Amino acid sequence: MHYYRYSNAKVSCWYKYLLFSYNIVFWLAGVVFLGVGLWAWSEKGVLSDLTKVTRMHGIDPVVLVLMVGVVMFTLGFAGCVGALRENICLLNFFCGTIVLIFFLELAVAVLAFLFQDWVRDRFREFFESNIKSYRDDIDLQNLIDSLQKANQCCGAYGPEDWDLNVYFNCSGASYSREKCGVPFSCCVPDPAGGDIVRAKGSGPCGVFLQLKSKWDESIFTKGCIQALESWLPRNIYIVAGVFIAISLLQIFGIFLARTLISDIEAVKAGHHF
Repeated sequence: MHYYRYSNAKVSCWYKYLLFSYNIVFWLAGVVFLGVGLWAWSEKGVLSDLTKVTRMHGIDPVVLVLMVGVVMFTLGFAGCVGALRENICLLNFFCGTIVLIFFLELAVAVLAFLFQDWVRDRFREFFESNIKSYRDDIDLQNLIDSLQKANQCCGAYGPEDWDLNVYFNCSGASYSREKCGVPFSCCVPDPAGGDIVRAKGSGPCGVFLQLKSKWDESIFTKGCIQALESWLPRNIYIVAGVFIAISLLQIFGIFLARTLISDIEAVKAGHHF
């Protein structure tokens, strides 16, 4: 294959620099995600011992941040360089990857709607697995606490799920100070402000897991799966709006890339004559 240079380029500068501007945002966002992820790992000492990632039973939220950062950085870089250098190979890579991501998102949405029971079971397994690792990673702990506080829920299907965690477990072999309790993110907020303070000898939020009669006044009794299921119908228009906005951005990027590729191919074809 020969590379032909042409002096009188007729490639549309409008599409070229619009695509560059479109991608520079994603590239910079990817840099930010990667920077935040690597900083978080350095704070936890993971960069000095990468085996910590494999030893964790639950999911490390930083891994998700890094994965998103890698994808955004790679696509942004390919789109920026492909647009500036009029490189068809990079532009095809950018366009093809965006198309793949778009159809993956569509497939996940359709399958999640069709197989709701299966998705619910997988989510429960996922949540319970992370409950077991609640104290193993500070980022995972903060993520679960934020989820429980925002949705006023506790555990996957209820407070009993926290018996799966070694620190909150009610077995006689446990000597944890949090034995038979729940995280403070499960506590019903005190009207005076803040969470209910743990009374001496009465467990977190002032209740033990065995004392179900006191749950309603002290902790959230709804599981987070039920809370999310009830949240979705109430916010279906917001969710649909976000999905449509993301889809339109992706379609716009595909349109720009395909238009620029067509322009470059047309200019190269005209150069041969």
